[in-house]
Amino acid sequence: MAYPTVSKPYGFRPINLIGGQPYAGSTRSMRIASGYAQNIFYGDPVKILRDSTSGLPIDGTVVVQDLSAASLGSVGSVASQPYTIGVFMGCSFTNPYTKQKMFSQYYPANTIADDIQAYVVDDPDALFKVVYVNNVPNYYDDVYSAGGVVPGAVGAQYIGRNLLVAVNPGNTTTGDSLYGVADFYNPLFIVQQPLMPVRVVDVVPETATSAGFVELIVKWNMPGYQVDGYQVTMYWGGGHEYYWPGTTGDAIL
Repeated sequence: MAYPTVSKPYGFRPINLIGGQPYAGSTRSMRIASGYAQNIFYGDPVKILRDSTSGLPIDGTVVVQDLSAASLGSVGSVASQPYTIGVFMGCSFTNPYTKQKMFSQYYPANTIADDIQAYVVDDPDALFKVVYVNNVPNYYDDVYSAGGVVPGAVGAQYIGRNLLVAVNPGNTTTGDSLYGVADFYNPLFIVQQPLMPVRVVDVVPETATSAGFVELIVKWNMPGYQVDGYQVTMYWGGGHEYYWPGTTGDAIL
């Protein structure tokens, strides 16, 4: 049987739970604020909206977790708050004009409705299929992230390795995410590799090419941190919200 060529990333697609646990495809309903100004696509990571100064949750709504360097702030910044609560699987809201309930593959930016509900796979044990992409690295204040939509390929030695999330704007025609995962090539910062947001659990042999495996199976890591002087500070984004024991996450003293 011939499998289709993977031509682009498609975000994070839940397929299983770690350890072979039964997976029922369940999601949690989480609010999106009326008028929220960014698109959220099917397969995008999302996070709880937090105060940029205190780091505390504001109103329980979720926003897209872009995981980009510029959004994470400086090392130790409370404003970074990089925890991922889960992966967006669509939304519903009442059309303000027709008063009809609508279900959408993605959240269109600036939607005005009082009942916008995101469907989020928030299980920290969830495993996701995702495309490995050729890295377009970004650098900002000692924080690295990645972008790029060209699929790459890796060997089986990547099982057990941590990777970055490749951040890309989604497709408004299909509603699908274009997030992928990418490697980190700077050998001077290899010590930071354990702080990357996702861990490779397995590879997908069905879509492998002669160059290697294009699709990987990953899970969210515990949020990364580094020792910075007298405190332990969040260093960069990506770990799962439920794995972090604090409420602001800027320090454990």
